[in-house]
Amino acid sequence: MCYDGRMNMAARVADIRERMRGASVRAGRNPADVRLMAVTKTYSREVVLEAYRAGIRIFGENRVSEAVEKYTDFAEDGELHLIGHLQTNKAKAAAGLFPWVDSVDSLRTAGALAKRLEECGKSADILLELNTSGEDSKSGYRSFDDLRRDLEGILMLGALRLRGLMTVGPLTGDAGEIRAAFRSLKTCMDRLCGMVSASCRPDTLSMGMSGDFEIAIEEGATLIRLGTVLFGKREV
Repeated sequence: MCYDGRMNMAARVADIRERMRGASVRAGRNPADVRLMAVTKTYSREVVLEAYRAGIRIFGENRVSEAVEKYTDFAEDGELHLIGHLQTNKAKAAAGLFPWVDSVDSLRTAGALAKRLEECGKSADILLELNTSGEDSKSGYRSFDDLRRDLEGILMLGALRLRGLMTVGPLTGDAGEIRAAFRSLKTCMDRLCGMVSASCRPDTLSMGMSGDFEIAIEEGATLIRLGTVLFGKREV
């Protein structure tokens, strides 16, 4: 079902949650194990508040500067994620605003973020981003071996809690190719869980966006990131 501008936000959220439930049931999963993130890039603070009133509590932003405009003094029970590529020169601003950074793709970036968090007496949950599509335009570790080389150093950064992995699916209409990318990330997640102690085992697999979130859920996603299917055409 495509976005229908005649539906109010509560109705759209209800429709999406039903689709999430259906995908979970098809995969033999508990629907409660999949969380919904509203991706608010380019949308106004009023749109964010409308989503909040409709029951959404997890929000994702691509740019630090845009998030500052929308999420300063936001609701205390809101959970804000940075999902865009983090430049090291933006680490200070990110540390002051985001309790989650979902796009860590190097030990250097992780170290810069941890340093800024320590300076302000904070900590953050992080996801490591993998480029499962091989597309040059996308950020993320190019392979699990690359990620593994940084893993020990990242785990030693006390201000960071490794919660799992994130990927952006391939830009294609080929459902088989999309499914393969998501299945690859799930395999990497299983490998990652086998490399860390049970006390800090990762629990978050972030994959799936507006055009492919049902496939992502069927392949094991625990967090999906939705923008246009929830809000309609992006504001410019």
